[in-house]
Amino acid sequence: MSKKNKKPGWFEEFKTFAIKGNALSMAVGVIIGSGFSTITKSLTDDIIMPIVSMFLGGINFSEWTITLPQWFGEPKLDEAGNVIANTLNYGNFISAVINFFILALVVFWLVKGLNKLMAIGKKKEEAAPPAPPEPSAEEKLLTEIRDLLKNK
Repeated sequence: MSKKNKKPGWFEEFKTFAIKGNALSMAVGVIIGSGFSTITKSLTDDIIMPIVSMFLGGINFSEWTITLPQWFGEPKLDEAGNVIANTLNYGNFISAVINFFILALVVFWLVKGLNKLMAIGKKKEEAAPPAPPEPSAEEKLLTEIRDLLKNK
């Protein structure tokens, strides 16, 4: 089989996929999104939740837990010999939900703003089509000569 008829291998296909702009743009988006997620988590945990807690009488959401019973086996002990409780941390879940809504709201605003900018750019392209250039004086003279010769 010649090289022309041979199917590209998986490495060649992967290289073509990875070099395409869409895959690269998606990778950049994931990396930036991950960093942005860290920022919104800090905004929620360090700024918004303390303010909400202030209005709820100083309650810290991360302290909202339910201790689950120990049904099987021996309880786990820490280094000091204290029982390690198995807890359901629903306060952390509430913080995560608030974090998600903040992230979704910011992404919504970003997409809305980008769409508005793109619409403005399209309007500028559509609104001003370039006028055809005026013929030069020489072209006008040649056109007149042509018309005169045609009429004879």
